[in-house]
Amino acid sequence: MTILSSREVNQDFGRAKKATTQGPVMITDRGRPSLVLLDIATYRRLSEPQESVVDGLASDDTVDLDDYIPYRSAPSRKIIFD
Repeated sequence: MTILSSREVNQDFGRAKKATTQGPVMITDRGRPSLVLLDIATYRRLSEPQESVVDGLASDDTVDLDDYIPYRSAPSRKIIFD
């Protein structure tokens, strides 16, 4: 993610606009995150209504639960029962 200060954006908006091709651009105000600039394709994808798990399970269609269950990236620990 590109991070630019509001001053940098005001001085060179073209740079901020071009940076959105690589991903979201965080704009800071006095060192604190203030805004995020997105390209239109990313905005549209994020603003689409999402189907809930309940709606997905209630439908007649086959449901792939991997779409709803988050992947756990941490390795699981072996449980020892005494």
